[in-house]
Amino acid sequence: MPVISVRNLVKQYQKSTQRAIDDISFDVDEGSFFAFLGPNGAGKTTTISILTTTLAKTSGEIQIAGFDTEKEQSQVRHQIGVIFQNPSLDLNLSAEENIRFHAVLYGLYQFRPSYSMMPTSYKHKVTELAEIIGIQKELFHPIKTFSGGMKRKLEIIRSLIHSPKVLFLDEPTSGLDPLSRKNVWEYLKEIREKNGTTIFLTTHYLEEAESADTVAIINTGKIVIKGSPEMIKSSLVQHYLLIDAKDRERLQKELESKKFSFDIKENGFRVVLLSNTPQQIIQSLDTPLSQMVVHMPTLEDAYLAIVDGKK
Repeated sequence: MPVISVRNLVKQYQKSTQRAIDDISFDVDEGSFFAFLGPNGAGKTTTISILTTTLAKTSGEIQIAGFDTEKEQSQVRHQIGVIFQNPSLDLNLSAEENIRFHAVLYGLYQFRPSYSMMPTSYKHKVTELAEIIGIQKELFHPIKTFSGGMKRKLEIIRSLIHSPKVLFLDEPTSGLDPLSRKNVWEYLKEIREKNGTTIFLTTHYLEEAESADTVAIINTGKIVIKGSPEMIKSSLVQHYLLIDAKDRERLQKELESKKFSFDIKENGFRVVLLSNTPQQIIQSLDTPLSQMVVHMPTLEDAYLAIVDGKK
């Protein structure tokens, strides 16, 4: 049974003539890494807001961990953790105080005015998470002294304190430096492997979605394509070999005689890789080559092919 099940989801705002979400359906398997991509205004933020119970849907059915997001909102919220695009920390509190109040709001512990008065189980959980993510020395420091990367790490700890089944990440590394982004993703990979946490990601850094189990691309309120990154790349963007030679006329005749699929560009001949590997094509040619470049499509190539209207 999928941990997230969405059926015929529709969202239409009042006074709008168009649907923000136009009858989309998808499942997310438990423990998987699901990336939800789309340009600004495509509907991804609206979708994630509905899934996390912060926005009402117009119609459709949604279940998270077996609970209906409309009829059982409280149960749903106990099953999910959310890291919003914009920081949601109280800068006047320490890191530990932010975590403590979050845990109390979730009903995990009764409120205590100080860390020392909290149960041992809470202290152990907080210490363990802080050590893993590397902010144990700053745990009792004011948030206003934290860097952007440290604030993001704290938000991750806070969102995981109640051991959610699903972790929603809305642009989780936006504004972070490359090292902080790397550290955040290493930690997310670790908690996913250790706890079986399902990760639901929206991001503008498409390389972060390359390791996803499933990618869904939404545009103008509709899911355009869904599948593994490799499936999406292979179905939308060609693998090709770019070659050139001083004797271009000879190379063109040879490519034609061997019935390779190719087109001519300013920087060379783009040979589409169908059943032949780059090595097989190169070895079959007698014309001396002056250039050989293998183009392996990325998820970004496939994404741009959709949002630019090429597919």
